[in-house]
Amino acid sequence: MPLAPSYDPATFESRLYAEWEAAGVFAPRGDGPAYTILLPPPNVTGTLHMGHAFQHTLQDALIRYHRMLGHRTLWQMGSDHAGIATEMVVGRNLALEGKGETRDSLGREAFIAKVWEWKRQSGDTIERQMRRLGTSGDWTRSVFTMDPMPSAAVVEAFVRLHEQGLVYRGKRLVNWDPVLNTAISDLEVENREVPGHMWHFRYPLAGGETYEYVERDADGNVTLRETRDYIAIATTRPETMLGDGAVAVHPEDARYAPIVGKLCEIPVGPKEHRRLVPIITDEYPDPAFGSGAVKITGAHDFNDYAVAARNGIPLYALMDGNARMREDGLPYEQSARIAGEIARGERAADDVAAINLVPEELRGLDRYAARERVVAAITAEGLAVTGPDGNPLIESKPIMQPFGDRSGSVIEPYLTDQWFVRMDDMGRRGMQLAESGAVKFVPPNWINTYRHWMENIQDWTISRQLWWGHRIPAWFDDAGNIYVARNEGDARAQAKERNGGLEPVLRQDPDVLETWFSSALWPFSTMGWPDEAAMRARGFDDFLPTSVLVTGFDIIFFWVARMVMMTDALTGKVAFDDVYITGLVRDKDGQKMSKSKGNILDPLDLIDGITADALVVKRTSGLMQPKMAEKIEKATRKEFPDGIIAHGADPLRFTMAALAGPGRDIKFDLGRAEGYKNFCNKLWNATRFVLMNTEGFSLPRHAGEGARSADGVNAPSPATDAERWILARLARTSAEAEVHFAAYRFDLLAQSLYEFAWNEFCDWFVELSKPALNGDDHAAADSTRHTLLSVLEALLRLLHPLIPFVTEELWRQVAPRLGIGGATISLQRYPKASDLAGHDFTAAEADVEWLRQMVTALRRIRSELGVSPSKQVPLLVQGGSDEERARLRRFDSQLRFLNRLAGIEAVDGDPPPSAAGLVGELRLFVPLEGLVDLDAERARLDRELARISGEKDKSAAKLAKFSDKVPPAVVQQERQRLEDWTAQHQALAAQRTRLG
Repeated sequence: MPLAPSYDPATFESRLYAEWEAAGVFAPRGDGPAYTILLPPPNVTGTLHMGHAFQHTLQDALIRYHRMLGHRTLWQMGSDHAGIATEMVVGRNLALEGKGETRDSLGREAFIAKVWEWKRQSGDTIERQMRRLGTSGDWTRSVFTMDPMPSAAVVEAFVRLHEQGLVYRGKRLVNWDPVLNTAISDLEVENREVPGHMWHFRYPLAGGETYEYVERDADGNVTLRETRDYIAIATTRPETMLGDGAVAVHPEDARYAPIVGKLCEIPVGPKEHRRLVPIITDEYPDPAFGSGAVKITGAHDFNDYAVAARNGIPLYALMDGNARMREDGLPYEQSARIAGEIARGERAADDVAAINLVPEELRGLDRYAARERVVAAITAEGLAVTGPDGNPLIESKPIMQPFGDRSGSVIEPYLTDQWFVRMDDMGRRGMQLAESGAVKFVPPNWINTYRHWMENIQDWTISRQLWWGHRIPAWFDDAGNIYVARNEGDARAQAKERNGGLEPVLRQDPDVLETWFSSALWPFSTMGWPDEAAMRARGFDDFLPTSVLVTGFDIIFFWVARMVMMTDALTGKVAFDDVYITGLVRDKDGQKMSKSKGNILDPLDLIDGITADALVVKRTSGLMQPKMAEKIEKATRKEFPDGIIAHGADPLRFTMAALAGPGRDIKFDLGRAEGYKNFCNKLWNATRFVLMNTEGFSLPRHAGEGARSADGVNAPSPATDAERWILARLARTSAEAEVHFAAYRFDLLAQSLYEFAWNEFCDWFVELSKPALNGDDHAAADSTRHTLLSVLEALLRLLHPLIPFVTEELWRQVAPRLGIGGATISLQRYPKASDLAGHDFTAAEADVEWLRQMVTALRRIRSELGVSPSKQVPLLVQGGSDEERARLRRFDSQLRFLNRLAGIEAVDGDPPPSAAGLVGELRLFVPLEGLVDLDAERARLDRELARISGEKDKSAAKLAKFSDKVPPAVVQQERQRLEDWTAQHQALAAQRTRLG
């Protein structure tokens, strides 16, 4: 099939991908060294976004490159079951069906069946989209985290870690989503700055005791001295005061030294049952912030929880899972009495779960309703700190508030029973692996982020109160005993042994493991672990460690570190050799892409195109703040008045690679994609030129399949300097590509390949080949045809990892003319500099570089004079070294052909009025007579000299007036402007002088 006249990716991209996949091109093959990339599994609910397109492009480039090196490449595909997100999607679908069914009305088993039904129908959307990008992963090995194989790994990992004492069940503070009713990870918490209030209250000292309160300035001078019978605290959450276990001050805060160890009264609740709590010291309070005294409510704040743990302070829970004030537990009077006895040291602070310190009148209220009642009661009693105006001191100020990224609800620190993994020893081991270089970060500075997390590691909460996910393999009996087992039969056997042969009734823990737990096993659960037969079949020993993990900095701890630790703990192997950390893809202005900002770009819209109306609908539908729709539509129509044209996958991929600097966020500019579409078009047109000029060409007898070396190289024997030059540049570019791939410098790789393809091959070599192709030397013409085909074929192989579609389509046209067999470029060998070893093209390189400079200088003169490209002009030359004059004679015919020269003549004296140029020591003159109206040209130059002289004088005057207060950048900018005007003036003045 002949090559189409123009580049139209829609006509071949999908066809080529289907052919690749059907032919099994993406599967590991051969006996070369193994090379593995582990795809960060996208959520099964997700769709392809720009971050995916960025990271998948880089991973695919690496995979295609190593496949072409002859390595047994495995890009392990897969997807994550996304517990919370999937439950929400299926829940919304149930509501849309209108049958009145909900998660709870269906029950666990029926709801999970609905989830699987949804998965079969819609769960592979993102995988279809990844194919559109050109992702060359082995789909036949794709793993879903809920498949039987990884599910078995999850159970085995949980049981083994429990047997080692690393997994345990305990009551700890967690991030709790009161809408979804589940614990969530830190990564699922979105901290936002919102308007808030800081209330200031007095906690009276027990028994009316007083003390001298003294404040001093930085020099130690007394600024306030008064007698107080209270300690003041500030809080943004007054409703949690009911659960205070202490008031803490810094041990070096002299203001409160007299009352440390004494008791103070919580100023809320029925007066007759007011609780007393101790005043303690701890490093946590900041003496310079607020009053310097902090109320400690360990069950409702993570910092307070740590203080309580250090000081043995009881944890009094005030809210239920819906963030409403508790209604269960003991009556308030009894609870307050017991808590008071604990505070006074009269009773041990054992299990306090039954103690409910919420007064009866507040029980069942929403947390914010309770807040209003608490503030009102304290204020009415006169226990609010007052400002200078005598009114209660309430600061209105922005506060950071945690929100659930899925539900949008305010997250509540919540004390609850959960499953945890002990992380101290595993963390130390994970740090050792990174510090030793067994796991290497690229760029290396990211090890600092990794180190920060590992040095501050906390036990990991792994349970979630959901139905969709890996159910925790633990069973309970009525006595509260826990049996962790691989299956219910093993759990029953444990229970029977524990109960003297009697078999108690068991119920399985209803919770599931969070998705990060199964993701932490991904390097080896995808390889069949712990089933030895499956491990052998899937190449466990070959493909672990993973060669490189390509991922974002935001999950270095949540995923990368946990994979390092879990792989080491459970298999004794390293998870991966390299961790390549990418930046974020931002919009052209550097803003984070988000639905709320209305600046999201869909990769498929860049590939296939989208109308302005459809883009507006996509950006404004489903907004959490519908009022933003009008603003988003206006901005969208301004930026994309005609929508987005179809670019194809290759220009998008090349853009991503070109922007992939080491670890930096990238500003995605659609203009770059348009430029790289032009690049693909340039490559297409250059290929058409080569094919048209090699039609019917027969390879010399020494070329073709029979003459190829063992590694598949089919190098030409160049007859012209232009051929030798392009082959030298090919060797150099091949060497650069090898270096850039090894260093993960995709930006430098794209730059190097672009320069070679566009400038050196498509522009210069195509142009330099024309004299030979159109000359009388048939041997030079045939040699040039061979080199055109050979270098183009190698160039397509060089570019294939970055732009696989267009290179495949063009290669299938070029390869047969070189006698190269094979159905696809994907399995061809990647070019190496050694392909041209044994040839010294240094002299040719220098000669052709000189020729390029000559052609460029002469074309610039023609352009400045406005001479028609078809008009022949004479060239006068003067001076020059012996070498330059020899080159002038050597390249006489090429210079005449490429610059439409009527002749080349050396002159000794002053040349006639001419436009001049300089290449090395050789002065070039193109006589103006007959080319331009000399009088008109003199007048034009005089006007231009006057204008530029005026601009130069203005710039000089401006610089003279600058004072010391002018920013250095502004001064430097003006100096540069003056230099530019001066250079222009000098050049024009010289030209004017030559005209007389």
